[in-house]
Amino acid sequence: MFWLQTEPALGITALWHLTDQGPARLGPQGLSIRSRVNGYGGGALAASDLGVFVVSEDQQIHFIDRMDGHCQQLTEERGVAYGGLVADPTRHRVLAVRERDGQQQLVAVGPEQGIQILHSGQDFYGAPALSDDGSRIAWVSWQLPDMPWLRSELWTAVVTESGWLRGCETWPTPSEASVQQPVFSGDTLWVLSDHGGWWQPWRLNPDGVDGDWVACEVPNLDHANAPWQLGESHHVSLVGGGWARVRYCNGTGELWLLDQDGRQGRRVAPTFSDFRDLCSVGAELYCIARSSTRLDALLAINPGNGQVRVVAGGEEAMTGSAPALPQSFVVPPASTSERGIQGFFYRPTSVEAENPPPLILVAHGGPTSAAYPVFNPHIQFWCQRGFAVAEVNYRGSTGFGRDFRLALAGRWGEADVEDMERAADYLADRGLVDGRHLFIQGRSSGGYTVLMTLIASRRFAAGASIYGVTDPLRLRAATHRFESGYLDWLLGSPQQHPERWHARTPLHQADRIRTPMIFFQGGQDQVVVPEQTRAMIAMMQAAGLSPELHWFDDEGHGFRQRTSQITLLERLLDFYQRASFS
Repeated sequence: MFWLQTEPALGITALWHLTDQGPARLGPQGLSIRSRVNGYGGGALAASDLGVFVVSEDQQIHFIDRMDGHCQQLTEERGVAYGGLVADPTRHRVLAVRERDGQQQLVAVGPEQGIQILHSGQDFYGAPALSDDGSRIAWVSWQLPDMPWLRSELWTAVVTESGWLRGCETWPTPSEASVQQPVFSGDTLWVLSDHGGWWQPWRLNPDGVDGDWVACEVPNLDHANAPWQLGESHHVSLVGGGWARVRYCNGTGELWLLDQDGRQGRRVAPTFSDFRDLCSVGAELYCIARSSTRLDALLAINPGNGQVRVVAGGEEAMTGSAPALPQSFVVPPASTSERGIQGFFYRPTSVEAENPPPLILVAHGGPTSAAYPVFNPHIQFWCQRGFAVAEVNYRGSTGFGRDFRLALAGRWGEADVEDMERAADYLADRGLVDGRHLFIQGRSSGGYTVLMTLIASRRFAAGASIYGVTDPLRLRAATHRFESGYLDWLLGSPQQHPERWHARTPLHQADRIRTPMIFFQGGQDQVVVPEQTRAMIAMMQAAGLSPELHWFDDEGHGFRQRTSQITLLERLLDFYQRASFS
């Protein structure tokens, strides 16, 4: 069993494995492992019989012997990124997605064979899966301008003895869909598809007698989340028969063990609230699990009795004090044609907290992402200082079905804003928070939602944009290939909807923000380039406003340094306290 583990003291992500004496590091001391495919990576390691294939920080593939830790570099290319690794033990090689010169390919890499290009011609590749005997392969591809959670396609092929592919074919879904995570169980291919409205397991029927796609009797719940990264695994066939599957119910991940047909089953590990990287090894199921009270954990689960064992991680997140726990809430729908807006509410833990307390409303990033009820030290920081916190799964969030996820199409900066306002009003109307002291903050696309909310509303006492988007058109011109069509989906084509783009650009509406604002920006940010934030500050100042700006020269899109995160929280706390008394 191999896994990745961050080591903050060294600033690396290291390879670990399970030995008879317990967890131990494997491989060279300074080797840091990370994939950069599509900008978000994923699938940076794949275990085989003799060892493990990994992608190093410089995007080269290495093979590390599990016995002596010897590391052999298998590729040496410039301007390339690898990810989505899957071992092919039959041929002692690894399958991977290779990104090079603005194109992607499905390739195989081995010590003997070098690099073999197995398939090309599609814009994006992901989720390669092999049958147990290595004779069949399945993968997913998608084309620009789509994102993989909007429209993607399942492919299959036969793998020849020499390792090349023959008979490549696609499996069209009955209606438009996002497909992900193909898995072989014996000779049967399963895949998660949302053409029925939810990401659910479907069995592929090669003879087509009953149709190519055969449904599995499961609840109308998403069984995966948006595939921002490669290498995701939310379902796996168990060695002894049956399945392990993740379901998302009202924002919470649940792990279920089911029979071979996917019908009878039971929930396991209920104290954890999100599960990733499921794999079945011998008699046990392994996964990465997250909780509202613990740090991330590597779990081993006995499918026979459901017993859970923590292999690594899983420490108490706040030794000596009780963390604020998430409480799920649902804002009733505005009409019968809509669904409620779900979120997680955290009460303050400070004994000096006011009643009702001030509220910090948080817009998650993405925006095609979600808030989960897992431990977040920043939330605990606020709850310890007398604030309540609410994270909102506004329209466009994942985990609530295809229609809800696609409801943000053309309505970014509008639908999400409406839902944030409704959530704040809902909590204030019920006396859970002080409606006179509402604050709103967000990172990246969440910062955009904050700015658009403050343009539309006067109900908030202050707002914070943490490397938030201020100029979508400029972001559209500078963004990487993976997201090059994303903004047109969120706002429509700028050529066809110029008025909409103008109205939904915070930079053009800066004079309408009458709420105190604070900005945090990294000088090395390549997503929301620093000039965006500087221009927003200048426009607000020209309108007679006095926004605060805190600059971090050495940070990018996402603050990684400990000192930066401390400074951010301290400056933000001071800002909110001053806004409360202004």
